[in-house]
Amino acid sequence: MSPGIISTKPQTPAPTGSDFTELAAIVRGSGLMRRRYGYYWTKLIAVPVTVAAAVLAFIWIGDTWWQLFTAVAFAVLFTQIAMLGHDAAHRQMFVSGKWNDWVSLILGDLFVGMSYGWWRHKHTRHHANPNKIGVDPDIDLPVISFTPEQARAPRPPIAQWLVAHQGLFFFPILLLEGLSLHASGVRRIFSREKLERRWVEIAFITLRIAGFLTLVFVVLSPGIAVVFLAVQLGIFGVYMGMAFAPNHKGMPLVPKDAKLDFLTRQVLMSRNVRGTWVLDVAMGGLNYQIEHHLFPSMPRPHLRHVSPLVREYCARHGVPYTATGLFESYGIVIRYINRVGLGERDPFACPLVEQRSAI
Repeated sequence: MSPGIISTKPQTPAPTGSDFTELAAIVRGSGLMRRRYGYYWTKLIAVPVTVAAAVLAFIWIGDTWWQLFTAVAFAVLFTQIAMLGHDAAHRQMFVSGKWNDWVSLILGDLFVGMSYGWWRHKHTRHHANPNKIGVDPDIDLPVISFTPEQARAPRPPIAQWLVAHQGLFFFPILLLEGLSLHASGVRRIFSREKLERRWVEIAFITLRIAGFLTLVFVVLSPGIAVVFLAVQLGIFGVYMGMAFAPNHKGMPLVPKDAKLDFLTRQVLMSRNVRGTWVLDVAMGGLNYQIEHHLFPSMPRPHLRHVSPLVREYCARHGVPYTATGLFESYGIVIRYINRVGLGERDPFACPLVEQRSAI
């Protein structure tokens, strides 16, 4: 493991399915699964108020290049709203599934312009099998290779060179992630694939995208408007990518047919990022990725408090628990995808799978 990573050393045999049951009972007994209605209602009320204030400020500032700072502010605001929608999608806000769904639809589709239905389908598969080759959609991207097989796939010489140097281009590629997220959602809502509340999503996303574009081009001259949108979408993509990339990239990969118990599967494939409450806010609680994967419906503000409990439990049961600093995590991600791009056969195999294969 890399220097600076907190990692427990196996002291007991590999855990059984009952180990998570025991941990879940401990966590429920701690009261950390209880709802935080005051916390979330405060944030939900703040969303339309903050967006309205941002729009009024945008109109007041008018047609000037100073609006590029406003573009950055909108990018940060939309990312924070998307993170709040992520909480609702995981049933962290309300007991009612319908309430959570509608909050996610309003936040994701109407305020951010991302399809909740598309994202939920993708994200559910990721949570079920993080870093499992051929199953986890988050390691099956068109522009980055996360496995040796992906890196060796036939492609033109220029594309092969880009893959071999993909670590250098990882963060610049994130500049396009915002556009990709919007486009993927639009494709899904107009596709023939099954999608609940399709017409609601079509209405919300159309209103959001058309309304925001109209606002921008009415207030700004065409040249400034185009640059404004490029900056807003670019920063939005980079922020989203930098919040999600440290969570699993560069952690062990497992083959499609691997069988691991729930506790091991979620902890071993996830990475926490150490930091203060400022980082908690900036990353929307995603810096506690291990705890989030174990207890996805746990309210965000409780993740910091349950983390020491989970870490101690993993230490007692011999489950590797990984936590790094923020910049260290980015370094791990870059080095990992560089090794993949340069053709290393097994840049980061799952140690438990290797141990079991040797038996």
